[in-house]
Amino acid sequence: MSHFAKIDDNNLVLAVHCVDNNNLLDENNQEQESLGQQYLQQHSNWPAEQWIQTSYNSNFRERFAQVGGTWDSTNNMFWPPKPYPSWVKNISEKEWQSPIGNSPALTTEQTSQNDSLTHAWIYNWNEENERWDLIDDNL
Repeated sequence: MSHFAKIDDNNLVLAVHCVDNNNLLDENNQEQESLGQQYLQQHSNWPAEQWIQTSYNSNFRERFAQVGGTWDSTNNMFWPPKPYPSWVKNISEKEWQSPIGNSPALTTEQTSQNDSLTHAWIYNWNEENERWDLIDDNL
């Protein structure tokens, strides 16, 4: 099975559909994305260029397309949904990033306390204050 993301005019992923691989084969028995796009246009009445092949195993286009995520044709990749309004795309890491960067690392003491009986320290993004808060996920 091949998978295709249905995108709108703003590159928002609306749905992901499966297509039998036989519908992508050319005269040399090679898979062609364009044949899958044509098949989907014919059977869904949605423009062929708004069907973008995605890899379930993330073998290409960085990650599997998600509904609510976006297609980035410039970087030939799918972005997951934006986790918080303040976050921005980090193109080099191909991930969303907080406006102040990645979460701080846990200290050795915090890490050693993380077990199922006492604490599970993690940093959680606080959108209202745009900062990372240390919380005990066991509570």
